[in-house]
Amino acid sequence: MSSAQPSPASSGLSPMLRVLLGLAAAVVVLVGLSWAREIVGPLALAAVIVIICHPLHGLLRRRGWPAWTATTAVVLLAYIILTAMALLLWFAGTQFARLVVDYLGQLQATVDGIEEWLAAMGWDGQAADTIASLLEPSRLLSLATSVSGMVVAVAVGLFFVLAYVIFMAADAARYGRLRAVFGHSVDATLARIRTFNVGTRRYYIVNAIFGAVVAIIDGIALAAIGVPAPVVWAILAFVTNFIPNIGFVLGLIPPAILALVVGGWPLFLAVIAIYSVVNVVLQVLIQPKFVADAVSLSLTLSFFSVIFWTFIIGPLGAILSIPLTLLVRALILEADPDARVLRWLSGDRDAAPTAEPPPVAAAAPDAPVAPDSDPSDAPAPTTTPDASAAPETPPPLPPPPRD
Repeated sequence: MSSAQPSPASSGLSPMLRVLLGLAAAVVVLVGLSWAREIVGPLALAAVIVIICHPLHGLLRRRGWPAWTATTAVVLLAYIILTAMALLLWFAGTQFARLVVDYLGQLQATVDGIEEWLAAMGWDGQAADTIASLLEPSRLLSLATSVSGMVVAVAVGLFFVLAYVIFMAADAARYGRLRAVFGHSVDATLARIRTFNVGTRRYYIVNAIFGAVVAIIDGIALAAIGVPAPVVWAILAFVTNFIPNIGFVLGLIPPAILALVVGGWPLFLAVIAIYSVVNVVLQVLIQPKFVADAVSLSLTLSFFSVIFWTFIIGPLGAILSIPLTLLVRALILEADPDARVLRWLSGDRDAAPTAEPPPVAAAAPDAPVAPDSDPSDAPAPTTTPDASAAPETPPPLPPPPRD
């Protein structure tokens, strides 16, 4: 008698063990990314810039430009964007640090006054010290250094953009033959890549447009009420607009603190009111509709991705959080047909199941056979006697013969 063979289900790993192995592999990958953040961050920035600029290559090629000139145009456009970003961050960071130094005495007096006011309101010494420490000049200088420190990552990204675009142009012909070599089996992969590229491109274009509008309005309003260095805060509002959910708060804190130091509580409340009106109308009521159409990410996942990627690759991760999250979803969830529920929970509306067709009613016994079926396969019709039917009339008898 032959021995029983193990079933395929019993020879595999248990679901819990698969989850644990997946989490362990994810931890190893994330630790490696964090360890190489000085390389991963600029490389990711270069890839995003190339994705944004790459449609120029196809546009110029359709107009008859040679491949090398179209690639050169993409490189120049990417360098212009990165250079402008580096200059804006450098200017904002250095001017922010200079303002902290110039107003150091007034800032320290404001911190001491807030601490005394909190103590008079009944707060204990430790709580008052904790709240007042948020306005310490050293902490603000550290914030300014982190903003200007992103210039180094952008500068490193300039090198990666050049290498990335050159290699991509060299392999463009090979990538174009992917469908011819593998046929329709790569359609799903190409669709995921196309969805990721289009979503990333739309996300940054929408944020750039709304960020420019918000920066202009905030800068003009701050200049009108007398807040020093309104251009710096306008640049900061533009940059922080690329940080989902919490970018508004990050762009508000520095000008609000400076307004408190320069003009006291009335100017401080005026800055908060201006930012709240402008940013709530544009960034909370209008912009999310366009961003949701571009990336299809839930608000919870967007907020978590900012904190997560900032922890993994540093301050640059806050700006790159959305495309990095989209990349992870495309590589892990969209490639797994059993992860439709997780995709839908992440905000992907395309993962929702389509409506099931209504059930087909049973055909009558005398229904005709479907056109695409074989008539010979159709069951023979069955007849049942009908009591109400009239009996058939017999044929007339022939006349009797004559004698």
